[in-house]
Amino acid sequence: MEVSHTIINLIIFVLAIYVGYHVVWTVTPALHTPLMAVTNAISAIIIVGAMLAAGLTEGPVGQAMGTLAVALAAVNVFGGFLVTQRMLEMFKKKEPKTSSKSAAASTVGVQS
Repeated sequence: MEVSHTIINLIIFVLAIYVGYHVVWTVTPALHTPLMAVTNAISAIIIVGAMLAAGLTEGPVGQAMGTLAVALAAVNVFGGFLVTQRMLEMFKKKEPKTSSKSAAASTVGVQS
């Protein structure tokens, strides 16, 4: 008895989801920014491949799918850069805020 290729592919897909979930959630927060940069680089490579697929395909369905792949990968790159920017802002030192009372007291002291 031979197992269907669809069943094998489904099992691999479910295992990839399980392993991917556990790998992503065990990454320390300090490594998120470098990993996002690598993900953006991979997405940029995908954009090049999608442009080749859209340009070299002769059928309209293939061209539409290649164009869709370019659009989705571009959204992925743009979103990745936004997430990376927000994560880098979390690590910046915040300037101390001066309260309005201390600012008012300093201006009153200057006038005297």
